Amino acid sequence: MSRALAFTKMHGAGNDFVVLDGLREALPPIEPLARRLCDRHFGIGADQLLVVRPSDAADYRMEIFNADGSQVEMCANGIRAFYKYLRDRGHTDADEIRVETLGGIVRPRWAGRDRVSVDMGPPILAPAKIPTTLTGGEGPVLDVPLQLDGERLRVSSVSMGNPHAIVFVDDPDATPVERLGPLLEHHPAFPNRVNAEFVAVLERGRIRQRTWERGAGETLACGSGACAVAVVSMLRGLVDRAVRIELRGGELDIEWPDDAAHVRMTGPAAEVFTGRFPLGED
Repeated sequence: MSRALAFTKMHGAGNDFVVLDGLREALPPIEPLARRLCDRHFGIGADQLLVVRPSDAADYRMEIFNADGSQVEMCANGIRAFYKYLRDRGHTDADEIRVETLGGIVRPRWAGRDRVSVDMGPPILAPAKIPTTLTGGEGPVLDVPLQLDGERLRVSSVSMGNPHAIVFVDDPDATPVERLGPLLEHHPAFPNRVNAEFVAVLERGRIRQRTWERGAGETLACGSGACAVAVVSMLRGLVDRAVRIELRGGELDIEWPDDAAHVRMTGPAAEVFTGRFPLGED
């Protein structure tokens, strides 16, 4: 008998996801399924696959798989979509929950009108914990020279549960992200690969960002990347402690009150459609 898998397509500021509910049905092996479902020509199409699971450490567990099938630690746009899914499907009516991820426990909070605010925890600044070999010591990793494809870039790095490399440019829209992004992603200075952000500070309260996401390519938004960009920009004294990040798919508000505080991100979450995907014969 042919089996079909229930799914929900969602997005957060254009960063799009297929959500599977492991609380309501048994799921097949996820890694090959992620590649199949996320394929934009032969599947549903998405940057990442999100899986709802039970948790012994928090209220729920979120598994995150990139379009290439690789599992990753954290996705901040994904956590907003994940929380909205749980509320919409009646799994929870709590205004704040705890979600277990490979990057730690994250706390999304309902902000009304399909907006979610997320306590992202403190940024990780120590090079060994990001991880990166750009520098040693305790960090932060700011403006380190790096040769890349014949160009000398200055790279900053921080982890928000997943690793990010930030490059300040004059104009993100004119930057060859499709060429530089994969080179940074796979650079030996980042042993777990890295998400690459190319950014320009527009004013003290606004930044423009493009993201090359490891395992997915360029995405319309990256929430953890926006947090990383805000942290680096604040450490460099370029922006205030509350900033709006302009992404290709929308805007995110990031706050980091002081160096000892947690980072908070607020942004949209939306459902696009639901369906059933044929898996073939059992």
